[in-house]
Amino acid sequence: MSNTETAPTELTCTTTTASSTVEILTPRDVPLGGPRAMQVRRTLPQRRRSFIGAWCFADHYGPDDVSESGGMDVAPHPHTGLQTVSWIFTGEIEHRDSGGVHEFVRPGEINLMTGGHGICHSETSTANTRVLHGVQLWVALPDHARNAPRNFQHFAPDVIEVDDAKVQVFLGSLAGSVSPVETFTPLLGAEINLPAGGTISFDINAEFEHGILVDAGSATVEDTTIGYAELGYFTPGRTTLTIAGAADQPSRLILLGGTPFNEEIIMWWNFVGRTHEEIIEFREAWENETDRFGAVEGYKGKVHRLPAPVLPNAQLKPRRNPS
Repeated sequence: MSNTETAPTELTCTTTTASSTVEILTPRDVPLGGPRAMQVRRTLPQRRRSFIGAWCFADHYGPDDVSESGGMDVAPHPHTGLQTVSWIFTGEIEHRDSGGVHEFVRPGEINLMTGGHGICHSETSTANTRVLHGVQLWVALPDHARNAPRNFQHFAPDVIEVDDAKVQVFLGSLAGSVSPVETFTPLLGAEINLPAGGTISFDINAEFEHGILVDAGSATVEDTTIGYAELGYFTPGRTTLTIAGAADQPSRLILLGGTPFNEEIIMWWNFVGRTHEEIIEFREAWENETDRFGAVEGYKGKVHRLPAPVLPNAQLKPRRNPS
């Protein structure tokens, strides 16, 4: 999914150390697009935290009835220096990219697109979609891989049962389930579904920091409850994690993890770079329709491609987390 904000905030992201056992990150509402924009709840990045592992962007949206609004129609737009991860609960999205990939995003199936040196893609909800509901995640590529070639991976993980929960591991490994999807830093991504009053306990990588995003119900860890749409952050060092869901309703959670990402990045619009000058270069390449991003074939939307927003007048500088 594109960040279709018309005045995107420039971010240089750095790591920081949490001061509490469980750090609760609350979302902010962000409209994507024009007057009939789809609202998303954004928990990463924010002033308090920019990364969980290499996860650098998390939008949580829906359930939205799109039968009246016309659904999702995001024209071709560019990406650099990142991987996009699409995971939805309800609905269906058609994906086309400049690598020649034509694929669909469906519930329980991960679509991971690598836009290192440059890629562009379009996203439209299908005609039979009435409700859209899911998460859109970005992964920052480390310096050695940030010019990686275009790539796309699609995978439908099996549902496994762990204690009271049903789990799908779409990235990394957890509870004996391993995803074949390749990433450039160690990562974990999983959907966890708990019945009312259910609990789950499992081993985790002590070198990872972790986050739990609550889509429904709640998640209680170490006497701290993570509420609806909140993201709970956990520092490295744990070897096990025990989660209790809400007592009165089912809980659906997205578990994220990864080794701490110790590089600074500048994230502006749909670009991830390292310097102000790089962002200017990326924008000019997109506006001039160079070969860096290629072209999407088969998209039949209202506009040919999304124009890049105007750069701010000031030099793009670090926006750091509080210590």
